[in-house]
Amino acid sequence: MERAVFVYTTWPSAVEAEAAGRSLCDRHLAACVNILPGMVSFYRWEGKVERGQEAVMIVKTRAGLVDEVEAAVKDLHPDAVPAILVIPLDRVEGSYLSWLIEQTGGAPI
Repeated sequence: MERAVFVYTTWPSAVEAEAAGRSLCDRHLAACVNILPGMVSFYRWEGKVERGQEAVMIVKTRAGLVDEVEAAVKDLHPDAVPAILVIPLDRVEGSYLSWLIEQTGGAPI
């Protein structure tokens, strides 16, 4: 049976995250995308600690689409090294899982 996953990624702005999220949904790579604007991040880049404002994106998709989601994020993202983290989900309510699978082009369960 197909499993649901979250793909966590961050974007330089909510505007860029919204455009990418819409594209993922339009392409049936995501059933839903949540965008949380206004995150402050500290990270190491090229030998120094940077501070940035970012938007978090949580992509709700199925495990079988992770490679395609990753490729799409890399293609759409302005950063050379975007954060792309796949989080497996231990349990998803049955009717929500069915909806998620159907919205991403999978066979209904």
